[in-house]
Amino acid sequence: MNQTVAFIVKSAVVGLALAFVAVAFRPSLLGRPAPVQITSFAPAVERSAPSVVSIYSATTVRAPRAPGQRPARRATSLGSGVIMTADGYIVTNEHVVAGAGDLFVSFQNGAVAAARLIGTDPDTDLALLAVNSSSLPDVEPNQLPSMPLGDSDSVRTGDIVIAIGNPFGIGQTVTQGIVSATGRSQLGLNSFEDFVQTDAAINPGNSGGALVNAAGELVGINTAVVTGRGSEGISFAIPVNLVKGVVAQLIENGRVVRGWLGVRAEPLSPAQANFLGLAGGIKVNGVYPDTPAERAGLRRGDIITYVNDEPVTQVRDALHRVARAEPGSQIALAGLHLDGEPFNIVTTVIERPPPEPGIARGG
Repeated sequence: MNQTVAFIVKSAVVGLALAFVAVAFRPSLLGRPAPVQITSFAPAVERSAPSVVSIYSATTVRAPRAPGQRPARRATSLGSGVIMTADGYIVTNEHVVAGAGDLFVSFQNGAVAAARLIGTDPDTDLALLAVNSSSLPDVEPNQLPSMPLGDSDSVRTGDIVIAIGNPFGIGQTVTQGIVSATGRSQLGLNSFEDFVQTDAAINPGNSGGALVNAAGELVGINTAVVTGRGSEGISFAIPVNLVKGVVAQLIENGRVVRGWLGVRAEPLSPAQANFLGLAGGIKVNGVYPDTPAERAGLRRGDIITYVNDEPVTQVRDALHRVARAEPGSQIALAGLHLDGEPFNIVTTVIERPPPEPGIARGG
């Protein structure tokens, strides 16, 4: 009897050991897919890199020359861009093309084309260029290699990302890292901030270039990097979902139309919210004169808790909701005045004015 039990136990142990070994090498036996082991990002780069261009400005060199000699022209590397549509629309950063002269685009295959500026959106640091695809050799009209677009809302901290651009004007370069954070705001870079933070190396000249995922899909436009004070590996990209909306408006209108109330706000700390008995909100720290916010009675120190009956917890959320409202439409605000008196107001949204250098316009 004891020998029989011992035999059964030994057989079970051996069977379990073999099962563990089998599952280790074939996880699909448990009904779960085997973990993907990426040994190269070449497929992602091959899919996306042809859609990344270099942007140059041609300036006339003012120098003494012989009679009858044409003024010399000099090409200056400005940054990078991404082909958004097969018919020739290219997105880049506004700061890349600001103040530039004649613009030219250099493609991965070495072809060069003149570009015209369609419009800019300083509030997001985006600009849109266009090239005539029929003027390019070896390219069928309206058949430029447009970038595959991803979904930045699905990007998670820890995802692998690849930055593609033209750093220092040396030519197209690829670097790799991970998503360090999403939804970065309150950095003072743009009026509308919802950055993807990454540790992929981004250098001067990468601005306007692509941040793509491991599938080679665009998830952001590289725009800024933290320098000095011992910083390393802190770079930011504008999420592609925001880029798509801006590009659509620039194509349609040549500018971006947003709603505006004329109020500046700052986050309400959890301690302040708890003291006031609120679940959350944002604090008004300024109201522009002769604006919908002033006419509605909003004052510095007021707390806004709801926009159109939806709770407000972050400044960027409130800013985006107001910006999405069509000028001329009405918007409802609720909260507490500085003296503790509750308010429920409805006011009419106007078009957001162009930003002034160094001045944040709020919502």
